[in-house]
Amino acid sequence: MKAAILGKKLGMTSVLTEDGRAIPVTVVEAGPCPVVMVRDNEKDGYKAVQLGFEAIEERKVNKPLMGQFKKAGVEPQRYLKEFRELSKDVKVGDTLTVEEFVKGDKVRITGTGKGRGFQGVIKRHHFGGVGMQTHGQSDRQRHPGSIGSSSYPSRVFKGLRMAGRMGGKQITVRNIEVVEIIPDRNLILLKGSLPGAPNTLLEIIKQ
Repeated sequence: MKAAILGKKLGMTSVLTEDGRAIPVTVVEAGPCPVVMVRDNEKDGYKAVQLGFEAIEERKVNKPLMGQFKKAGVEPQRYLKEFRELSKDVKVGDTLTVEEFVKGDKVRITGTGKGRGFQGVIKRHHFGGVGMQTHGQSDRQRHPGSIGSSSYPSRVFKGLRMAGRMGGKQITVRNIEVVEIIPDRNLILLKGSLPGAPNTLLEIIKQ
């Protein structure tokens, strides 16, 4: 892992290239991310860097975390994430910004997708529906159909596609291109769409 940062998805727009093409981009407010803790093999058994993002008031932080922030000499942060094997040598108290990335970099994005709530099989699994569409058979149109056999195996197999909670899971997308960096506003423009709704926390890792 060459570089990493935490960011917040703001929304989407498009940018024009020199040859007149419009490229859809997602605008992400990334950093500044202070280094709150550095883990090493001798003490912790693995190497990692813990980054914070989005400063908050001290009253919103519990005492154990507040002690950690005071020891590091940084403001209380809303989010804390660990990243392993950063190529850049950092120490507690350093700050990482969007300038860790340059235009044209390929990055990996991890975030939580939009939650869709409880959905049926047609929306959740793209079923086609069952039964006739006419002659009074309207009560079967959006049902899943048979879910198993009676004689054998006389049960429903685990993992069978059925209605249930949809979305709200962690999603990772790879090979996302950095289109533009705006350091003075802590913004990074990434090509295409990214997981989650506006204000979703994103992990941005250089590949």
